[in-house]
Amino acid sequence: MPVNLSAPDPQALHPIAGVTLGTAQAGIRKPGRKDLLVIRLDDGARAAAVFTQNRFCAAPVIVAREHLASTSAVRALVVNTGNANAGTGGPGLAAARATCDALATLLECSPAQVLPFSTGVIMEPLPVDRVTAGLPQCLRNLGPNAWADAAEAIMTTDTVPKAASGRFRVGGADIGITGIAKGAGMIRPNMATMLGFVATDARVAGPLLQQAVREAAGRSFNCITVDGDTSTNDSFVLIASGRARMPEIADAKSAEYAAFRNAVIDISERLAQAIIRDGEGATKFITVRVEGGRDESECRQVAYAVAHSPLVKTAFFASDPNLGRILAAVGYAGVTDLDVGKVDLYLDDVLVAKGGGRHAGYEEADGQRVMKQSEITVRIVLARGDAGASVWTCDLSHDYVSINADYRS
Repeated sequence: MPVNLSAPDPQALHPIAGVTLGTAQAGIRKPGRKDLLVIRLDDGARAAAVFTQNRFCAAPVIVAREHLASTSAVRALVVNTGNANAGTGGPGLAAARATCDALATLLECSPAQVLPFSTGVIMEPLPVDRVTAGLPQCLRNLGPNAWADAAEAIMTTDTVPKAASGRFRVGGADIGITGIAKGAGMIRPNMATMLGFVATDARVAGPLLQQAVREAAGRSFNCITVDGDTSTNDSFVLIASGRARMPEIADAKSAEYAAFRNAVIDISERLAQAIIRDGEGATKFITVRVEGGRDESECRQVAYAVAHSPLVKTAFFASDPNLGRILAAVGYAGVTDLDVGKVDLYLDDVLVAKGGGRHAGYEEADGQRVMKQSEITVRIVLARGDAGASVWTCDLSHDYVSINADYRS
């Protein structure tokens, strides 16, 4: 069961003018489930994206990058689950392009205006005939209020759909923003097996849209880890339909851009944290906060050493305050000139280690009290500067092994 996370209320997800969504049951891997999604954008919409840094990236990632480089006038996104179309070589690229061709024909646009996305099992041929056969059903189902259905249609090992929505003021206008994401395992930064799609009706210049998606990814999807594995298919897309009655945001130093960026970051953080709360086999949601570093990069380096450690994560699963494992992870994080004699460690409000050693007032019962909670904050103070960073992770349970051992069956 996910950690303090429930399925989104469809009524709480704001429609975004200029964006419609439709799903289908295409039988891509398993019958009787939503597994195909089309997001259609009206004329004038813009899209920007960041993708996985895995060199073995999937065919749809390659094609989506090509299409975004060739046009800013994206008209549709097509997303399938059940098959990642990764590790499929030339035939996989042909399948991704055939999917774009088929949807472009139905929408009467250029194939370069369609962005493909896939998630699921790696190194199996994409059943492109099933995908293309399901596209007309997606188009028949298109509507502005289908965000909850869309979130369900992109799930793989997720146990609940993930969606978030909000409103913000910019340029004198009331702006809506809604997003969906999927992910539960093979999650780590650069980016996290995740897909994320966020849309707003704001009017934003193309370069600032790309800047915002990068900034948001850096503060959200690049701050999570379940198991330390970087997927082949990770993609995060930001859409601005431009339908709001407001001046275009074109100045990166303006208050309008700051409001827009902060809204995108807020939605992205909510989606990223939902992925961790639904991590495969997760029973606990853990925030690792590193403070007092020389720069943010150093703080993240330490935070990830802790968040990736199987020994730390299994201790949290067992509610075992074997907290020397955290200090060991800090020590091997790679900060070569770290003075461990200045490091403090907190577990929520409990001071565990002071000046690099066990705090004289620390009682193991206090540590175990915190470890039994479903939500825990690990705070590490390096005492070498003013920078800080947070990473979100979960524990590592027996169920994680079972889920991944049985995934293809």
